[in-house]
Amino acid sequence: MQVSIACTEQNLRSRSSEDRLCGPRPGPGGGNGGQVGGGHGNPPGGGGPGSKTRVALVPRPPAPAGALRESTGRGTGMKYRNLGKSGLRVSCLGLGTWVTFGSQISDETAEDVLTVAYEHGINLFDTAEVYAAGKAERTLGNILKSKGWRRSSYVITTKIFWGGQAETERGLSRKHIIEGLRGSLERLQLGYVDIVFANRSDPNSPMEEIVRAMTYVINQGLALYWGTSRWGAAEIMEAYSMARQFNLTPPVCEQAENHLFQREKVEMQLPELYHKIGVGSVTWSPLACGLITSKYDGRVPDTCRAAIKGYQWLKDKVQSEDGKKQQAKVMDLLPIANQLGCTAAQLAIAWCLRSEGVSSVLLGVSSAEQLMEHLGALQVLSQLTPQTVMEIDVLLGNKPHPKK
Repeated sequence: MQVSIACTEQNLRSRSSEDRLCGPRPGPGGGNGGQVGGGHGNPPGGGGPGSKTRVALVPRPPAPAGALRESTGRGTGMKYRNLGKSGLRVSCLGLGTWVTFGSQISDETAEDVLTVAYEHGINLFDTAEVYAAGKAERTLGNILKSKGWRRSSYVITTKIFWGGQAETERGLSRKHIIEGLRGSLERLQLGYVDIVFANRSDPNSPMEEIVRAMTYVINQGLALYWGTSRWGAAEIMEAYSMARQFNLTPPVCEQAENHLFQREKVEMQLPELYHKIGVGSVTWSPLACGLITSKYDGRVPDTCRAAIKGYQWLKDKVQSEDGKKQQAKVMDLLPIANQLGCTAAQLAIAWCLRSEGVSSVLLGVSSAEQLMEHLGALQVLSQLTPQTVMEIDVLLGNKPHPKK
């Protein structure tokens, strides 16, 4: 189905990025509407109640480049960005629960990790109905309940697709989106999630049905936003066009794998969607499941996730020829990391944060100490000059992707 979005794109072009993010600003005299005279009482000219005197509009002063795109948290140094071009502010580093919560680490360790993350300014916590067959959501929900943090102070995201063994317990049918999200909320012990993601595209479900179901769960207060995960650019655009055609809620974000060896989608496809329709990106696996840490070095330690039952595919990847070549390239990056005074992991995470349109990079850690190390990527980010990025591209044998 082809839907014209020329008008929508024109509207996006006609407003500056800062306008779309910030909304109306107070005028010189205060207030929100830019009224001359401060917004209280009658406008200049003496018109009393019922007067039809026209009110002068004060134009907004030009905003500095990048205004309100990124801010730094007080006391933590955490940086916050808008989720795409929505108004939701998320920490540029988020905490993922894939593999770790309910599986690789104990509930006590999970609580330590979550506590350190929250205390250091991370406000985005990501999970999914399929993680550890629902145990990850239960663990996360139990910790949040015990901590008693204000619900308004953090962002919870979950993903729907694989919910069970029955045919109706997976996919993106209206039935499974609604029932799957309700199941997630029960395990999380929450009234709503901030973002619900469609955890891959579903060729068996019509796009209109998916968008209508996502709009329904938002209208019912079960979620505040919805997004996609591992969708193609054409599929995201189709969902957006469907939403605009039927006055439904469009997706605001795509979750995509992104690291030094997986960059095409985030660097070439998603920036265009970000500029045209406001869809941002949350990226995952910045360390390629631990491969970009130099810890493997041709072997698979017993403590890493590649040694966990059910992750034979990762062990095979590490021990494959491509895996060995990538590990060799990681070793070549160590001189740059040493020059910047950081680890290979911190350099790789900072490299992901530099990409245009990336709202947050999800970290997967197995201890609070590992999380603290990864948080050091924030300092490395400020040192990533274009020259350093070019040096990394040369060492990796990558041709730098041109900016559009």
